[in-house]
Amino acid sequence: MNTMAFCFLCTLLVPLAGAGLALINAGLGRSRSAAHVMLASLAIIGVAALVYFMCGFAWQGFPGRPAHVFAASGRTWNWLAAEPFFLRGLALDGSPASLAAWLGILSAGLAALIPLGSGADRWRLGASCASTALLAGLTYPLFAHWAWGGGWLAQLGANNGLGAGFLDAGGSGSIQAVGGLTALSIAWILGPRRGKYAPDGAPSAIPGHNAVLVLFGCLMALLGWLGLNCAGAILYCGAEPGRTVLVAVNTTLSGAAAALAAAALTRIRFGKPDASLCANGWVGGLVAGSAGCALLAPAAAVVTGAVAGLLVVFAVEWIELRLAVDDPGGAVAVHAAGGIWGLLAAGLFGGGAGQTVAQLAGIATLLGCVLPLTYGLNLALNRFFPQRVAVEGERRGMDLYELGAGAYPEFITHSEDFPLR
Repeated sequence: MNTMAFCFLCTLLVPLAGAGLALINAGLGRSRSAAHVMLASLAIIGVAALVYFMCGFAWQGFPGRPAHVFAASGRTWNWLAAEPFFLRGLALDGSPASLAAWLGILSAGLAALIPLGSGADRWRLGASCASTALLAGLTYPLFAHWAWGGGWLAQLGANNGLGAGFLDAGGSGSIQAVGGLTALSIAWILGPRRGKYAPDGAPSAIPGHNAVLVLFGCLMALLGWLGLNCAGAILYCGAEPGRTVLVAVNTTLSGAAAALAAAALTRIRFGKPDASLCANGWVGGLVAGSAGCALLAPAAAVVTGAVAGLLVVFAVEWIELRLAVDDPGGAVAVHAAGGIWGLLAAGLFGGGAGQTVAQLAGIATLLGCVLPLTYGLNLALNRFFPQRVAVEGERRGMDLYELGAGAYPEFITHSEDFPLR
């Protein structure tokens, strides 16, 4: 089969990753906000697609196409694409660049869905759409160009001899960590849900309302990740269709090892496996396994996934207890921590010291550039367009307050009182 035709078929699966994340976010939130999360997911995907079409691809571009460059120390560095807006001048004919544009539209939406998990039960619909416009129009394409569009991170191999340059086949950094760091920014700006923390700072448990939705979302996410990683490996690592068997095997093994590691750890610590943490571990394994899916041996993918599953469990607890960040969907632990670990693992298990340094450069860029940028943009947005819903909206639930109808009208949804502070 033609390589680009196979890439097209793989890309068809990517929306299932978004559907999986939407179900997970809905299930881990309160029942009185479930319809709001699902509608917000559709709206976010729509906004991301339109904004990326207007200007996102113009900033991301594709290797070998027009870009802004600068010279330093006798070397040329690529820092931003120079494509026309609205995909003008790009022939949508099945070429690698055209498939990268389509994958970018879907990937921007996937990255924008991640903060929805951290802002659940209190993030206004309009504000989430406005924040998505910032992510899809600037934050995501900027880092994606550096990693995937022939930018300076990808050039670290040719210019500095650091392995093959920054590697991120399936988007552990470009999609997952960018989305996860934006989720951290949103959680900081919104603050915790009312009643989450007692006056002495002790957190209260607010369990998700539907574990079935969460676990079904995990299965859908696997299908979407298989397509995402295979398409990314073809477009950004030059993989042939036959090599995507390795990509698919590594993706599956990484998710499986992570879920089982999370199940074993929660059983040891709590006496029984925890369904929500196992689900987060599963997705964390998919996230971590994406960066090196095209180059790691299957045994290395198992180790990467197992470490990710353990990391997510501890990170969820640490973020809630130590940082006092209320993240209902575990987005920061799963996508930010899991994505960063996946980038590092691609260097540790997929190359020598030079490759590890290139991966560390990408991680430093995410923490030192992307996090301040996405936090600053959303903080500025919050000044002019408050992102948190009014107290009455939290009390009644996002479904009734913003949509006028609940997700489960036949049932009485949970509506506990909480202190208005």
